[in-house]
Amino acid sequence: MKVFWTKKRIDPLDLSNDTEYSQRLQYLGDKQQNCTVRLSHVTLKDSHIYYFRFITDKAHGKYVGSPGVTLTVTDLQVESPERVTEGDSVNLRCKSSCALTDRATFIWYRNSQPLTERRDRNNELLLQSVRREDSGRYSCAVDGHTHISPDVQLNVMYPPVKPVISISPSGVIVEGDSVTLNCISDSNPPAEISWIKGGTIVGSGRIFSISKISSNDSGEYKCKSIYEHGEKYSDAVTLSVMFHHVAGRNVIMITAVSGGLFIIIIIIIIIIIIIIIIIILFIM
Repeated sequence: MKVFWTKKRIDPLDLSNDTEYSQRLQYLGDKQQNCTVRLSHVTLKDSHIYYFRFITDKAHGKYVGSPGVTLTVTDLQVESPERVTEGDSVNLRCKSSCALTDRATFIWYRNSQPLTERRDRNNELLLQSVRREDSGRYSCAVDGHTHISPDVQLNVMYPPVKPVISISPSGVIVEGDSVTLNCISDSNPPAEISWIKGGTIVGSGRIFSISKISSNDSGEYKCKSIYEHGEKYSDAVTLSVMFHHVAGRNVIMITAVSGGLFIIIIIIIIIIIIIIIIIILFIM
């Protein structure tokens, strides 16, 4: 006599010979009077109706237990609001369709790392005054069980801070080279960036490039960060382009400053130019 468990009533396959089950299936009984089996590491795919089958050595001695045993595998899920703004209070809920005891303890994870000492008696994780650093992939588990819920992305929205302009390269460049202005403005979602020169919009995007720079490019530049609740401006940066003929080519002195430092830097640059001229004349 042969006995086994199967998922099919017609052309049944012994689960012990099924590659999806063979490493996870263990018979606990003697296959005579007790045919209890244990299935480990179950997943949602294991939800099915299972049948007990036994075959005797007599003609037509094949039997299937009916109506079978239904295995329903439940899963943990994290419920999270779709839109979160920095400063809000956020509740994440670990939801399960199976009945848990009142003593069940939940473990929370962010980016696959357990949140320090966050084992809650209830199934909710409260994030008070949520910050942008709280963004990430959240999952949950029941203490004492190996299964962890699928990740849910928590996306924290926050407005831009005051933009800052950086310039590359700095110092002395040759006429005709390129200069890049970068508007640094962190926000979620990313803000739209506009570039303004002397009250006129001259470009968009985080990077504003000036190719073949000339004195016509001198002026006061700002970048504007635009988001759904308003806009913010950077401090003005003055780009001063001055020519001087040194060793047979035009050298451009570029300064990018804001406020009262502009005049001081201009004076320093003029002094440097004079020193360079004196050195070149001395060498010649």
